[in-house]
Amino acid sequence: MSIVKEKKREIIGSFKKHEKDTGSSEVQIALLTERINGLTEHFKMHKKDHHSRRGLLMLVNRRRRLLDYVKKTDNEKYKELLKKLELRK
Repeated sequence: MSIVKEKKREIIGSFKKHEKDTGSSEVQIALLTERINGLTEHFKMHKKDHHSRRGLLMLVNRRRRLLDYVKKTDNEKYKELLKKLELRK
């Protein structure tokens, strides 16, 4: 599921580090989380859509790797990001 442009701008605006930041780890994690949430809603209706489920698993793994990187580089930012995105751990 794609994200609407306005929603994407809003997410980038709330997680960016500086004015022209669109690709920092925090922004990427937030965008991936939004896509993952959209796909989980999709699977509530379409339980047998296994092709999209594979894509969801790939997104979750990419987000996990980015979260591991943020945890390794800046543990406080990691904790703040988990709280802001309402992720477990």
